Amino acid sequence: MQMPHKIDNRKRAWWKESSVYQIYPASFKDSNGDGIGDLKGILSQLDYIQKLGVDIVWLNPIFKSPQIDMGYDISDYYSIHEPYGTIDDVDALIQGLHYRGMKLVLDLVVNHTSDQHPWFVNARSSPSSEYRDFYIWKKPRYDENGQRHPPNNWASYFGGSAWEYDEPSGEYYLHLFAKEQPDLNWENPRVREEVYKIIRFWLDRGADGYRMDVINFISKHPDFPDAPIKNAASKWQNASEYYSHGPRLHEYLHDIGMILKEYDAFSVGEMPEVKDTNEILKAVGFDREELNMIFHFELVDIDHGPGGKFTAGNWQLGDMKRIVSKWQTFMYENDGWNALYLENHDQPRSISRFASDLPEHRVLSAKMLATFLGFQSGTVFVYQGQELGMPNVPWDWTIEKYRDIETLNHWKEIPGTQTSLHEASLREYRLKGRDNARTPMQWDTSPNAGFSTSDPWIPVHEDFHTLNAAMQVKDPESAYHYWSRVLSLRKKFKDIIVYGSFALVSPEHPEVFAYVRRSEDGNALVVCNFSPRPVQWTVPEDVSDLLKEGRVVLSNYSPSCDGLRAGQSVTLRPLEAFFWL
Repeated sequence: MQMPHKIDNRKRAWWKESSVYQIYPASFKDSNGDGIGDLKGILSQLDYIQKLGVDIVWLNPIFKSPQIDMGYDISDYYSIHEPYGTIDDVDALIQGLHYRGMKLVLDLVVNHTSDQHPWFVNARSSPSSEYRDFYIWKKPRYDENGQRHPPNNWASYFGGSAWEYDEPSGEYYLHLFAKEQPDLNWENPRVREEVYKIIRFWLDRGADGYRMDVINFISKHPDFPDAPIKNAASKWQNASEYYSHGPRLHEYLHDIGMILKEYDAFSVGEMPEVKDTNEILKAVGFDREELNMIFHFELVDIDHGPGGKFTAGNWQLGDMKRIVSKWQTFMYENDGWNALYLENHDQPRSISRFASDLPEHRVLSAKMLATFLGFQSGTVFVYQGQELGMPNVPWDWTIEKYRDIETLNHWKEIPGTQTSLHEASLREYRLKGRDNARTPMQWDTSPNAGFSTSDPWIPVHEDFHTLNAAMQVKDPESAYHYWSRVLSLRKKFKDIIVYGSFALVSPEHPEVFAYVRRSEDGNALVVCNFSPRPVQWTVPEDVSDLLKEGRVVLSNYSPSCDGLRAGQSVTLRPLEAFFWL
């Protein structure tokens, strides 16, 4: 059993002790009846967010955008997407959050811009444009038959080649995502200076930090070599080894980090395609002066199949234990920091993915997963609706209801004759598609779940009559209030939960995820039954010391599992979870 080291008071930080509520603006609350969520809608629900007990609100992109990828294609970093509101609304939101003791984190998207950004419009106008070098342009390759090909075989995450041919100039530009999202050239110092100006602008206006979209992609291998063949069925290959942690990445992150340090600002970077713990530690080590924390993807990729996200994959609880224990232990031992999340705008709903979303299990599942996540070491992120236990989209959704570019592009690439592949893909969309998290927030039982007075941009989940915020706020036994208690306990016992050590308990049990948190201030035990059926669990001897004086302080069942002793065989009820302190 790992013993805790003495807490270094110099390495305490407000952002380590905080929790974050993530808002997807288009789907949160519509104030003007156009079917799209907006800033005034968010402002109207700040009391609801405050009562949950979070410290920070993170907004997905709110800047001017053609919305090819729901705002991750920015055409103006200093203006607000018109359906969301105005810059005055941002000021009002900052003021409202600060008045309530909360902070605002914005989404910084600077690996790429929209193709409608003035920089790219100018760059595309002429090879001699002063903005040409703001983006990555390459000459075509030609085969022995004189046929034109992209500069290399890199694949786009949204399907096809990562290169788009520009007919007037005879060159290709790089886009790791949609062709409307050209990648910026961070090798150009002018690009970096423009980004640093953007960062300072919103911090000077009162924002408190940033979530940084695919920030590890900003440094590419300077030679842009072909990627190894990993998928023989495709001419385009994942080339992440050439851009997921490029040669100048940490130089760029340090430049950003030094600006953020001036403002004591919050930072979390998205770092897909990186599994090397030491590479991630370079970004989040306490004394590195780069980022506070990052989102890695090892846990949320657990159910991806051999052919990628939209192919079937099997996972066992042992896989989850290995991943969680790896990152909890590594960050504790190396002065790094974890960003704790199960849901976000790119991930499906956690009760449908990791527990059970059957109506009789939803509340238990939501509370069990809150217990599982909320008492780990790191900064907790709660995605809108997660605090209610919102599930994935219904199983009768057809492709016509989907809005996400990733899903729709994948669907288009399936040959029209392959009916079985269409059916299999639809199943995976319902399990893992991004639209699962983008259905409107369910506020009450009024039409459109109280989200809007008109038809929303994406359908409302049909279960809002029995699952909504109004009902849960009134019910002290709801998932909402359970999440609130979890977040409150994190603050009350922060020396244990925030700063303590982590060790798995019963690591070989196939259905029980249990762990111990230890510090000089005390010890805690977390037990979660991931099965929707009763299971037997024998209390191990190595937790006998903390069972002598403690008790269950939070459980999703009443009465709870009190009176535990080492060696005792306990029947854990379906999806039962408790926190013993």
